[in-house]
Amino acid sequence: MTVFFLICFMLKNTYKILINSTANPELSRIGHKVIDDERLTFDEGLFLYKNGNLPYLGMLANYVREKLNSNSAYFIKNIHIEYTNICINRCAFCSFRSKSDKDAYEMKMEEIFSVIEKNINFGIQEVHIVGGIHPDKDIYFWLPLLNKIKSKYPYLHIKAFTAVEIDYIISKANLTLKEGLTLLKKNGLDSIPGGGAEIFDDVIRQKLFPSKIDWHRWLQIHKEAHLMGIQSNATMLYGHIETLENRIFHLEQLRKLQDETKGFNAFIPLKFKNQNNDLYGIKESSRLEDLKMFAVSRIYLDNIRHIKAYWPMLGKEAAFITLDFGADDMDGTINNTTSIYSKAGASEQKPEMSEAEIVTLIKEYRKKPVERDAIYNTIHA
Repeated sequence: MTVFFLICFMLKNTYKILINSTANPELSRIGHKVIDDERLTFDEGLFLYKNGNLPYLGMLANYVREKLNSNSAYFIKNIHIEYTNICINRCAFCSFRSKSDKDAYEMKMEEIFSVIEKNINFGIQEVHIVGGIHPDKDIYFWLPLLNKIKSKYPYLHIKAFTAVEIDYIISKANLTLKEGLTLLKKNGLDSIPGGGAEIFDDVIRQKLFPSKIDWHRWLQIHKEAHLMGIQSNATMLYGHIETLENRIFHLEQLRKLQDETKGFNAFIPLKFKNQNNDLYGIKESSRLEDLKMFAVSRIYLDNIRHIKAYWPMLGKEAAFITLDFGADDMDGTINNTTSIYSKAGASEQKPEMSEAEIVTLIKEYRKKPVERDAIYNTIHA
């Protein structure tokens, strides 16, 4: 124990020496707060984002990362099932379609289950099920599928339906939020993905996705899920028309809810991609901006343990670089089962990585590969 505390003391002192080398006294003061495990205010988070250079932000983010997760970099064997691209919410940033579009599709129950069957021998631990807001389907359409998956593969973690989907399928069935979540959990739902959060700002939401639930409702659904023992992730869609103030406000609301419920497993910054949607004229964020987003998220979200780099969106190279800027989770093998970001212009058009490839890339960034389950229990380290 004495050796452990000595190492921690030396590590803090090393970081403090680096912090003192900055010429900006306010950045130095904020940096010392981070090293001393003091929570940043909104204004401090914003100042850090606007004025901190990338090496400085990376240093602070790496400190927080090591404090929470040591040198570990997590991954999971998983698949995604995107059951339909038909959606009633025609969000400006999205590549989903109307029922009448020629490239609209919806999977039958048998097709969904067959995807799981084909991948089960790869040792998958999690199935991630999301899609558009299909106008014809309510919660009762989905309960038999959840039940069938859980009955045949009780060990398989079902992470399904964003808060936007949940709101629609339970409202269409004339159920309350608590009644709907109770049914979903009873039939096999284990956790909720973090999609649909986008950016927590009323003006932007009205401009880009006025038909989607507001951000208060998104938080309400996740809060109710947490209180019922259903954990979830959280996301932010960045790099479109939002401001840095919007980004910090978004992080602030997630941090507040996490203080209350402790239900968020991970935060995933999602980069806006500009192909096949109405925002094609907006230039995508640079690699520098992506890394700053990850670093500030890691520093600011002091109560959410994991920051995930979703490599099908960022691309493999860019995703693994984030391991030096606060990220500690590389998502999973995917097995070429997602196309949402491929259609929006992501560099990974056939997103799949073997366990060996993930492990090799993690080691290249001097981190310790840790295979996890869906709620970050270690399977193999």
